[in-house]
Amino acid sequence: MEPIRVHEKRQLDGIPAGSLGIIPVTGCEEMAASIDYYLTNWRAERQSEHSGSLEYLGYQRPSYIIDCDLPRFGTGEGKGVVKQSVRGMDIYLLVDVVNFSKTYRLCGVQNHMSPDDHYQNLKRVIAAIGGKARRITVIMPYLYEGRMNARAGRESLDCAIALQELVRMGVDNIVSFDAHDPRVMNAIPLSGFDNVQPVYQFVKGLLRTVPDLQFDSDHMLVISPDEAGMKRAVYFAGLLGLDIGMFYRRKDYTRLENGMYPVVAHEFLGSDVRGKDMLIIDDMLSSGQGVTEVARGLKERGAKRVFVCATFGLFTGGLDIFDKAYQDRIIDKVLTTNLIYQRPDLLERPWYHSCDMSKYLAFLIDTLNHDQSISDLLNPAGKIQKILERYRAAQDQGEAFKI
Repeated sequence: MEPIRVHEKRQLDGIPAGSLGIIPVTGCEEMAASIDYYLTNWRAERQSEHSGSLEYLGYQRPSYIIDCDLPRFGTGEGKGVVKQSVRGMDIYLLVDVVNFSKTYRLCGVQNHMSPDDHYQNLKRVIAAIGGKARRITVIMPYLYEGRMNARAGRESLDCAIALQELVRMGVDNIVSFDAHDPRVMNAIPLSGFDNVQPVYQFVKGLLRTVPDLQFDSDHMLVISPDEAGMKRAVYFAGLLGLDIGMFYRRKDYTRLENGMYPVVAHEFLGSDVRGKDMLIIDDMLSSGQGVTEVARGLKERGAKRVFVCATFGLFTGGLDIFDKAYQDRIIDKVLTTNLIYQRPDLLERPWYHSCDMSKYLAFLIDTLNHDQSISDLLNPAGKIQKILERYRAAQDQGEAFKI
């Protein structure tokens, strides 16, 4: 891991809400270890005028991770076991509902865990805590059933039901990243819900991996791959001071394929893209078919380079479609975060860059545990402007830029 740098620590003077505990639900152990690494180093060096008070008892510990076990019976039924007391603690539960790499046996058959399985495990751990914790925060980067964000006809609204169920079980706050439609938080209007955008991490990833970038409207354009993502693209473009373009999906509403109306064509709305770099911004990459068609449409219109930034790289259709797009010079770079499981072969691809979010999550947890405002973490405008100023200064002086 990269060394801890002094200037990256936060000075938090408030009294902790409770002794900190981090519980990784099955599939989040690696991320929890990275977060724990930062927290233990920061807190070992942090000095506070309140450090002698009872509220700071157990503040500096060799680890903040609390082990849990989620065994399964032969029938596939399970239970949650928390392996130490959490009475009076400020608990943070990490869960990755789309980690398909985890398996369990059902009547002798090996099953890969689905989002439903991970969600049930989360509830088992909350039930095992049994109301003894002072406060429970669920960090669920990929919001469970978040794509089912609105009801049309006789359909279930699973995400809203899940949020209400978690609150009824005693969860105080929910932290998610780039929710498909953050308005689903209206299902729990009296509870905490924070929706985080990893824009700063994408900017850092681009500066680290792509040479000769010019962040201005004459050389770069932010693209929304569909009409649903326009708000996300407008936010991204506003922070970078760029113009935007949009593709809208023309669908065939006379037939259904896999429960959805098939897309017939992607039509473009926006200014001239000729000779410019394109930043396609989306919340997730699923099959990859839509984003590759958008990238091909931009290249056909004369775009210089195409970069894809998506918070979640699901790659449900495999990696071949992106391999071909890279070989055909349709897509130059794909950036996603490590907030969800990343298959090992993905990390080896020359077109891929992973944006590490563990330090950011450590900042969030550390700040929330002190009951301090996270406004500066949710709005990275100042940090983005500073890093772009440093990048432009390095370009003007002909020096290599280092983050």
